[in-house]
Amino acid sequence: MTLRTKAAAALSGAAFALSAAAAAAAPASPPATVRLDYLHTGNALSEQYAMDRVVIEPLPWPGKLSRNLDDTDRGVNRVEVVDARTGDLLYSRGFSTIFGEWRSTEEAQKMSRGFQESVRFPKPDRPVKVRILRRDERSAFSVVWSVEIDTDAQDVVRKQESAPAKPIPIRVGGPSPDKVDLLILGDGYTRADMAKFEQTARRLADYLFSVSPFKERAQDFNVWGLAVPTQESGVSRPSTGAHKASALGTRYDIFGSERYVLTLDNRALRDIAQHAPYEFIEILVNNDTYGGGGIYGQFSTAAANSDWANYLFVHEFGHHFAGLADEYYTSPVAYQASGERVEPWEPNATALRDPARLKWKHLVKPGTPLPTPWPKEAYETHAREYQKVRAALRKANRPESEMSALFKEDLAFTAKLFSTAPHRQDVGAFEGANYEAKGYYRPAQQCLMFDRSEKFCAVCSEAVGATIDLYTRDPAR
Repeated sequence: MTLRTKAAAALSGAAFALSAAAAAAAPASPPATVRLDYLHTGNALSEQYAMDRVVIEPLPWPGKLSRNLDDTDRGVNRVEVVDARTGDLLYSRGFSTIFGEWRSTEEAQKMSRGFQESVRFPKPDRPVKVRILRRDERSAFSVVWSVEIDTDAQDVVRKQESAPAKPIPIRVGGPSPDKVDLLILGDGYTRADMAKFEQTARRLADYLFSVSPFKERAQDFNVWGLAVPTQESGVSRPSTGAHKASALGTRYDIFGSERYVLTLDNRALRDIAQHAPYEFIEILVNNDTYGGGGIYGQFSTAAANSDWANYLFVHEFGHHFAGLADEYYTSPVAYQASGERVEPWEPNATALRDPARLKWKHLVKPGTPLPTPWPKEAYETHAREYQKVRAALRKANRPESEMSALFKEDLAFTAKLFSTAPHRQDVGAFEGANYEAKGYYRPAQQCLMFDRSEKFCAVCSEAVGATIDLYTRDPAR
């Protein structure tokens, strides 16, 4: 039996098992999945929304209906689905957007752009209002757009093209409503690369579940793989003149950052992803060059062939899955710094306006100073030299092996520097986070969200656990 035949047989068996389990567990079939595609346009000062289409996706709603309401309070935005007549809240989820990141760039100060976006929710049995809310500087949400939708209306899209590729069951252990469904998409893989994609997806999924707290909660996940073949291997990297067509349109150099990898073609992404059960998506690009990206509630990406693919896969998934902030601050980014120090919504960063009310105070040992001292000056001195070498290597388009060796040297220096620091094992408030050297603080000296180390700190682990609970456990009574 070929690998493809085995995968198809496994998928068929898994689908049958899932259907049987679902039928035994619940008297009624799960509702259909509704997707609202819309346009989000504007600039640094203003934003507008416009409906594109309403789609009934091919597969039923994968989520746990008892957890339709999001209690994690994360994301720049929130979607709310409410009864159009009574205003009763039926569904909610926090999320962030590529538009929200772009509007903090220099380009957004000069021009307007439009981005495709989508929200998904279980099909209601009545007309509803879909509301998009945005968080303000006081962390309060207010409605920025609302549209009334009848999912039984004539113009709702109910029939689409058949699946362009078959989903591969990577790790399937039960019905979707009882699990977190992670879909690993491949981009830049030719037909000849399909076995390579499956092997890589399995390897990276295995690595994800070797990292705590995913390790302890592995039984709460289903993982699927799906890749639509391309004509040539790899995705576009415009800064080096590499332009390649791919099904998802994923590319490097987003917002001018050579390592930032995203797709801006949301419709292509959703039209492909809808053929597998999913709540979260990670895109593997068939490239060697270090890079990735992650948008909370949207998707994450990772360079699958990089020496650092394991780290990239987990780090970027941390952004997408749990809304974790980047804790590093010495690497160049596309975003414009703000003089304000608003308290971040992300669970692992703080402006520390009031140490007595630190959001992770319950994890801080009594007597730990806030702010917490660490060898910041020595770290920054090293980082300045390291970043000069990194920039020179990229400018000269040196082999990726040289960049990888530099990363290893940097990580070794950091580990040695931190090894004798008095608070190296403590949860505290360490200045330097969220791309800023001053005014923002992270929970630990070292964490997977700070550098290329292999562990999440206690705060990030707790945030990951809360997200898993949102999708797998009934609300507390």
